[in-house]
Amino acid sequence: MVSKLDLYKIFLKVGQCESFSHAAKELFMTQPAVSQAMLQLERELDTRLFHRTPKGVTLTNEGSLLFEYVHSAINLIGVGEQKILAFKNLTMGELKIGVGDTISRYYLLPFLEKFHNQYPNIKFKIVNATTLELCSILKSGGIDIAICNFPLDDPSLEQIPCSHIHDVFVCGSEYKHLSVEPQELTDILKQPLIFLEPKSNSRKYVENYIASQGLQLAPEFELGSHDLLLEFAKINLGVACVIKEFAAEYLDKRQLYEIPLIAPIPKRSIGVCYLRSVQLSLAATKFVEIIEQG
Repeated sequence: MVSKLDLYKIFLKVGQCESFSHAAKELFMTQPAVSQAMLQLERELDTRLFHRTPKGVTLTNEGSLLFEYVHSAINLIGVGEQKILAFKNLTMGELKIGVGDTISRYYLLPFLEKFHNQYPNIKFKIVNATTLELCSILKSGGIDIAICNFPLDDPSLEQIPCSHIHDVFVCGSEYKHLSVEPQELTDILKQPLIFLEPKSNSRKYVENYIASQGLQLAPEFELGSHDLLLEFAKINLGVACVIKEFAAEYLDKRQLYEIPLIAPIPKRSIGVCYLRSVQLSLAATKFVEIIEQG
């Protein structure tokens, strides 16, 4: 049985060719099949669409009106199919990534550059938020993937650890004596402490570790960004808890000094997460592969 869409495609071709036989050749159909299809369409619409003559066919007024709409509709379908192919071939599209400011600056940029070089027509939409906020945005469909601090206690999210990070204590020149030899955690906690705000996933991880040692955290300063932690420690306002990998420039230039712990804080990970219940787009899949490859 010929579908309504097929009838309109045949109608469009007949209108263009002004001939059942010529249209049949271009459609790889028989002339009787084309004629029957047009009779079926005319019956369904209860309207005569063609003037039939020995030399061919011409559109009636009603047929001409319908032809314009069908021509536009078929063209739009073709454009839609081309766009689907473009998405499949990664020649167009958008990738929505959620990430915190610190991870974006110190970790994500090289992967964005690599992906852009390979797929320059894919647009990025970057959403900056805390790890917990990103989890909520993921669940609402606002982003495709999130790059954030692990661990996350959320079974609805697929979590792919990609890089280990280490939480360490650093200080400026006035506290440099603490960096000479490994310190007990209890001694560090006696210093003026500079930490991220309590809502930060990094803060929660370190605070939970401190609590597991039977100790309590009471920071002097609670700040909203990792960069501020580094700057506050640099001007000797206290001892800051930072991610070692993201403080490398300060440590290399000896603007800050790492305070070693006798029992270091266990390492954790940065990684990619996305909803288990939603299949990743091809663009998101390729981006995750690039991050996993390092």
